[in-house]
Amino acid sequence: MHDGVRVRFAPSPTGLPHLGNVRTALFNWLFARHYGGSFIVRMEDTDLARSAEGADQKILEGLDWLGLDWDEGPQKGGGYGPYYQSQRVSIYQSHAQQLLQEGHAYVCYCSPKRLEEMRREQERRGGPPGYDSRCRGLSRAEAERYEDQGISPVVRFKVPLEGGTSFHDLLRGEISFANSSLDDFVLLKSDGYPTYHLANVVDDHLMEISDVLRADEWIPSTPRHILIYQAFGWTPPRYIHLPLILDKSGGKMSKRLGDVSIDSYKQRGYLPEAIVNYLALLGWSPGDTQEIFSLEELVPRFSWERISVSPAIFDPKRLSWFNRRYLCNSAPNRIAEAVSPYLRAAYGRDERSEGTAYSPGAWRELLVDQVREEVDSLDQMPDRVGFAFLNEVDYRAEAREALSAASAGKVLQALAERLSALTSLDADEASSLLQELRVRFKEQEDLAARELLFPIRASLTGTLHGPGLAAVMALLGRERCIERVRSSLSSISS
Repeated sequence: MHDGVRVRFAPSPTGLPHLGNVRTALFNWLFARHYGGSFIVRMEDTDLARSAEGADQKILEGLDWLGLDWDEGPQKGGGYGPYYQSQRVSIYQSHAQQLLQEGHAYVCYCSPKRLEEMRREQERRGGPPGYDSRCRGLSRAEAERYEDQGISPVVRFKVPLEGGTSFHDLLRGEISFANSSLDDFVLLKSDGYPTYHLANVVDDHLMEISDVLRADEWIPSTPRHILIYQAFGWTPPRYIHLPLILDKSGGKMSKRLGDVSIDSYKQRGYLPEAIVNYLALLGWSPGDTQEIFSLEELVPRFSWERISVSPAIFDPKRLSWFNRRYLCNSAPNRIAEAVSPYLRAAYGRDERSEGTAYSPGAWRELLVDQVREEVDSLDQMPDRVGFAFLNEVDYRAEAREALSAASAGKVLQALAERLSALTSLDADEASSLLQELRVRFKEQEDLAARELLFPIRASLTGTLHGPGLAAVMALLGRERCIERVRSSLSSISS
């Protein structure tokens, strides 16, 4: 059934790629890779009014970032190009002319004003919107009169007046529409550019697309496409209409909202594999309880039979859960490198390893390793690690309270003395030092662990929460620890 599989992702470059687009691209990519076929990218950029400059590059960059490599298309070429519809206009025009010559289409001179008045009248009567076929039986003399007025016509498809049009969806089975419910839709606009319906069908046929995987919002358009295929005498591809992705309220996700664009998640520091993993589970089920999949693991597991027909609900918190899992399980050096731009934006630098026992790279790895289990995205990390970059400690109320405890002065004095006796301070040495102080103050002062650790943490970070205390000391280095402890002692005594 799936010999010679060729599928395509055909976005309109009208804005930033959003999660719905990317889920469609991902399912097409997985379908191609699972069945040993080809994944084609085609830019449907003939809507000149809505096309956004640079949007095509954003789409391609997004696919590349997510690991969805394409076999043919922009930047890759191939034997079925061009892969921008704006470069194929003459192809659509010649096919529209063929439909005109064979009686499957006609020219329409109706003005935008007349069409608007017609739609308002249809709304007033409560009837379905659609063209009323006024120009369908236009005589040659009438057409010439319009042409003499300089009116540029559109080309409309001549929908059969009786019967119905059916197609088979692999997920939903046979779907039928009465032809009376379809108006004579536009194939070629007055500027000579094609509509989606004509360009989509012509390109899918000429590019030998075997299977079309697209959102189920295109189901109402499919009978129009089938009619065009029939008019040309072509065999349609197989169809799989994917379930929509809805927001948590049950409404359709708006692609105009920046927070559902892939670029937004990329900028906030979500990892591409987390996005891929989560989107794969929006409308597809592996058939068991496994949730974490790499792209490589998804390929053999993916099959169209396990795609749902029910809408999928996008939950931002669920995506954040996936991202946290990947942040925690990725190699520390990778996360350390990825977080660098966020640290530089917040503090003007991405490390402060001078005076510590670590190289810049190792220092950054230790830093992110302390906080990555507590954040959902990379952009949240700088707020958690300010203690390691700022020159002065900003004591919160809870820290001031810990520093005012009766035993705080003794604890900090002992810590300063022990630090001064050391020649280096890494995380292991800091851990040993803290354990030594725990034992000492437990035996001599009967201090509970919190009575020892809270003043130390307060003096070093200005708060009572955060990364492991031994790591905090190692990240600050011996000299900065001594400076902060002595500064705290001064504030206690003043």
